[in-house]
Amino acid sequence: MITLGTGAALLAAGLLLKVFLPSIPWVATVVLLAAFITAAAEIIMQAIENIRRGEVFGESFLMTIAGIGAVCIGEIPEGVIVFLLYRLGEYLQTKAVSSSRKSISALLDVRPDRANLLENGQSREVEAEEVQVGQTILVRPGEKIPLDGVVLQGASQLDTAALTGESVPRDIAPGQQVMAGCINLSGALEIKVEKSFGESTASKILEMVENASEKKAASEKFITRFARVYTPAVCLAAVIVAVIPPLAGWMEWSNSVYSALCFLVISCPCALVISVPLSFFAGIGRASREGVLVKGGNHLETLAEAQIVAFDKTGTLTEGRFSVSACIPAEGISQEKLLEWAALAESRSTHPIAQSIVAAYGKPVDGDALSEYREVPGHGVSVMANNCQIIAGKQNYLTEEGVKLPDAGVNAASSTTVYVAVDGVYRGAVLLRDAPKKDAKKAISGLRSLGIQKTAMLSGDSQAVAEAIGRELGLDQATGGLLPQDKLDELGKLREQLSNKGKLLYAGDGINDTPVLAAADIGIAMGGLGADAAIETADVIIMGDEPSKIAAGIRIARRTGRIAMENIVFAIAIKVLVMLLSVMGHIELWAGVFADVGVCMLCVLNTLRINRK
Repeated sequence: MITLGTGAALLAAGLLLKVFLPSIPWVATVVLLAAFITAAAEIIMQAIENIRRGEVFGESFLMTIAGIGAVCIGEIPEGVIVFLLYRLGEYLQTKAVSSSRKSISALLDVRPDRANLLENGQSREVEAEEVQVGQTILVRPGEKIPLDGVVLQGASQLDTAALTGESVPRDIAPGQQVMAGCINLSGALEIKVEKSFGESTASKILEMVENASEKKAASEKFITRFARVYTPAVCLAAVIVAVIPPLAGWMEWSNSVYSALCFLVISCPCALVISVPLSFFAGIGRASREGVLVKGGNHLETLAEAQIVAFDKTGTLTEGRFSVSACIPAEGISQEKLLEWAALAESRSTHPIAQSIVAAYGKPVDGDALSEYREVPGHGVSVMANNCQIIAGKQNYLTEEGVKLPDAGVNAASSTTVYVAVDGVYRGAVLLRDAPKKDAKKAISGLRSLGIQKTAMLSGDSQAVAEAIGRELGLDQATGGLLPQDKLDELGKLREQLSNKGKLLYAGDGINDTPVLAAADIGIAMGGLGADAAIETADVIIMGDEPSKIAAGIRIARRTGRIAMENIVFAIAIKVLVMLLSVMGHIELWAGVFADVGVCMLCVLNTLRINRK
């Protein structure tokens, strides 16, 4: 800005001297040359350095030729204006890029470098990199969590906005997972570290964001290739414009050289070279602010072409946690008693279904009253409690144990059923359900509003459960009973339904989803609670585990692609028009520079629309 201001002041002084001291013209010329040197020196040096490196046909080279050429034909003020306008354009572009980086640069502060290590009841501050997996750290109110882990003691609220884009704080209690980068808002937390500093969620986010710009979209690659061919071509064309008209007798040498200089300045491809990559950079930044991490511009471009979206069920569209939905006791048995028997039977099991039954019971279970505990993994449990034998498990397990079940069975096709018998007599059934996430239905309707052709769910759960969830959420297809290989086969069938340009997306969270995530055109991992393998394989990470953000990501990707295309069409159209005017001698050099800078800035300003909601 100092150079720009000094050059402008000297230019104004030189023009005033030209007007008020016409009798001493050399004074004005000296001041104007000083203005030229001030404005041009750095750009000319940059052009020379680029030539040394073999990069001849750059913007600085074009500006240098145009500016020096203007001075040679006696148009010093116009030569100064060429460099001043170019510098102004560079300054405004830098400000625009800085603005678009804000959402991403904020991520650079999410990972604290220090941690409070707890040893023998005392805390000491250490480098976060020194903390080992299994050690305990203390996070006080107002501090950022430095490492991923599980809460051992304390309850609090966490601000997860920097990672997930959520504005509402999350309630945290002992036993819950926490991610590095979240801010502890209230109570002190003791956290057992589960991942090293380099493997933490925040570290992975930073790595993904830093590498995102390296994965260029097809339109970005086209612009890079275009500029390499285009710039030498226009330099050759400028020579033709300068030489052919005078030789043919159509124009004076001074006019033809001047037209060629205008042509050269106007032809700079800076609007394309800057605005298109900036569009994708801004799109990635906008998505990250929404809690949608896209690993590169190429994936953002593919995301915009989504036509079919397929989902895993458990942990993606559903909570991934079972809860008791109903108790169906046999005649003469209360629901409370049935749930108590089931809790006694399941109290020693670590299976999620067993833990859900104990949690629903909500009372302490006397472990000393239990004996002869026996568990058949995946089938059921048997235990002696209060001198009674309690059996709980699948229908076949109870039948094998000699329990006679009701002929009508239990009407619970969409639920997981645990049958309960006491002393060989059937006493009822407990129904459990993995409920859909709060925003799962919103996710499907959001995709439909974007014109997505089909939504499907591919689940390892039973067909009955899959169909029930599918009906509840409004999915077009729900297929159950699938192993990982079966999911790949189903994905292939969905791919056959795509149009030529349509893309297939798959969203999942578990290790078993990794092959399907890799096979889809875009793999989307539910990153907050998702498995590390799924996060590594996926192209897009949903940090808040909210499936509705998939629609937000597609919307941002489409807006980014649309704005990038607008910039390409607008820049090329305006440049062609102004270049034709310059060849015909209807535009002056400074106006050509202004047109070039103006087109560039309009494209950049158009790009910043991506950051608006």
